[in-house]
Amino acid sequence: MIYQSVIITFLLFIGIFPNPRLTEKTSQPISSADPVTLSYEGLKGERGSLPSKEVFTLAIQGWTKMQDKLKSKVLTVIDFSLPSTAKRMWIIDPEKGEILLNSVVSHGRNSGELMAKSFSNQPESFKSSLGFYTTAETYNGKHGYSLRLDGLEKGFNDQARNRAIVIHGADYAREEFAKSVGRLGRSLGCPALPSELSAKAIDLIKNGSLLFIFGKDASYLEKSSLIKA
Repeated sequence: MIYQSVIITFLLFIGIFPNPRLTEKTSQPISSADPVTLSYEGLKGERGSLPSKEVFTLAIQGWTKMQDKLKSKVLTVIDFSLPSTAKRMWIIDPEKGEILLNSVVSHGRNSGELMAKSFSNQPESFKSSLGFYTTAETYNGKHGYSLRLDGLEKGFNDQARNRAIVIHGADYAREEFAKSVGRLGRSLGCPALPSELSAKAIDLIKNGSLLFIFGKDASYLEKSSLIKA
C-alpha cells in the first residue's frame, strides 16, 4: 500500500531500516521525494485540519534529533502563527501518520490579542515561549488535571518549569468563548486547552513526549539548533 511505503520511507529517514532502496509497484520510485514530504503527505486528515508543511517539517526535524531521549513517539505541534480562533494544535503519531487530536489552544495574554506576536522566556512576562519541550508529570492544581512541561531550548523556553508553564484546561480556551469574543481568552503563558478536551490531550502526551511551539520569531528561527536540517 502507498501509505505503508510512506511510513517505511520515513523510518528509513530516522534510521530504523538499513536499506535505502524502496519503490512503489504502480508509481515512480518513492525515493524521488524527501522522507519528510512523504510523511506529511501520508498524514490522515482533511487538508484544512493539518499543520502547514513548513511547521510540520520543523517539528519533525526536532523530533528526529530527540528520538533517543523520548519515552513516547507522539509529537504535539502548536502553530502560534495562526489566530487563536483556529485549531492550531495537533497531536500526531508520526510513525502511523495519524492525527490523534486537533484543537484550539490559548497563548499568553502579553503575546497578543487574536494573534501571538511577542514571545518570552522571562518569569512574570505572561507571554508564550517558543521551541521544543518534553512533557513531564501530571498533577491536580487550580486548573484541575494539568501537565508540566520542561523547555529544551536555553534562552527560549528553559524557564518553563520555573514559570509554571503547563498544559491545562480552561473555559476561556473553548471555541464558544471565541465565537462570542472574537478570539480565545489568554493565559499567563500556558498553552491552555478547552476544558472538555484537556484531560484527553494530557493523557495522550504525558510522560516524555515532544511538544513543539512555533511562532514567527526571527531570533528563534535563526538560533534554534533543533530545527536545523
